[in-house]
Formats: sequence, C-alpha cells, structure tokens
Amino acid sequence: MSSAASATFLALFPIVNPFGGIPLFYSLTSDDSASERKRMALKTALNVAGILVSFLFFGRFVLYFFGISLPVLKIAGGLIVANTAWGMVTASSRITPVESEEASTKEDISFTPMAMPMLSGPGAIGVVMGLAAHVDSGASYLGIVLGVLSLALTVYLFLRLGGPLVERLGPSATGAINRIFGFLILAIAVQLVWDGVSDFRVQ
Repeated sequence: MSSAASATFLALFPIVNPFGGIPLFYSLTSDDSASERKRMALKTALNVAGILVSFLFFGRFVLYFFGISLPVLKIAGGLIVANTAWGMVTASSRITPVESEEASTKEDISFTPMAMPMLSGPGAIGVVMGLAAHVDSGASYLGIVLGVLSLALTVYLFLRLGGPLVERLGPSATGAINRIFGFLILAIAVQLVWDGVSDFRVQ
C-alpha cells in the first residue's frame, strides 16, 4: 500500500506541478484577505483530490463504455501529458486567455481554473486512469487514494505558503523551475507512449 501511495505521488507531482500554480493563484486572489486566500487554497486542494479520486474509481467504467483499451489510454495519456510538458518548456499558459479573463471576475476560483484545468487537468487524469487499470486489490486502491490525498495536501501547502517564495525567486527562477518540471514531465509522457506501443506489440 505504501509503495502504491509513493508511486502515485511521484507520478502525479510533476504533472500537477503545485509550484507552477502559485503565480496564477496569487494573481487571482490578490484582492482577497489572508483568511479568504487560505480558504480558497483549501478548496482548491479538495477539488483536486475529488477530481482525481473520482476518475480513479469511475475511470475504468468510462473506458469500458467507450471501448477504449489500456494501450490506447496509455498512448493518449502520454500525448496529452507531452502537450502539457511542451507548454511548460515553452512557457505557455495552461489556461486560455478567455478562461483567465473569466477567472479574474469570479469569486470562487477553486474549481475552475485552479483545480481544472490548471492542476488536475487531462494529463493528471490520464495518469490516474492508467494507474487504476493496474489495480488488483483493495490495498492498491487505498494506496493510490493516499497518494492523491498526500498530493492534495502538498497543493494546499504550496498555495498557502508559496507566495513569498515565488516573489523572492522572481520570474526568471520560477520560469526555469517550471521548465525543469516540463522536461521531467516530457520524459514521463514518452514512457507512457512507449509502454502503450509495447503493449500493442505484445497483444
């Protein structure tokens, strides 16, 4: 169970990239009080956990309903993750200008755009569904859930405490860190695609 939890956390952390969500979170909550910002950080973390756990338990039914095989899921997930990674490497935003403009006028930004699509977007969902496809016991399910909850706690801590760190690092250092995360995510994406192609060759 502990190995499943740690594997889940390590697989999702670079893709969710809580560090990369800090600048957007603080820009969207710039007019909020400290207590309101704390509440929004908690709601964002809970939404991230809710989205990922939902796809963990119900993702396989979605695959069955649409007739999607595991190798296809791995390849599709890898391509989505690669797109996310490329956006990070080239410093592209995960949310569109329209979404950003809409978010600036919303009172609650915890679900959109923070949880979806900024943190627990298609790439993270694809990874969770891929993990779920390999689950063979209740202990493994529990381990993945614990990994997701640990990640959600990390998201909360980053959003709650990360503002001063980002300000101290500055845009250049923050961008460099995001590009490093992007490179790691791109490697994960290539591995997902390779695993999917390899599974096709075995079948």
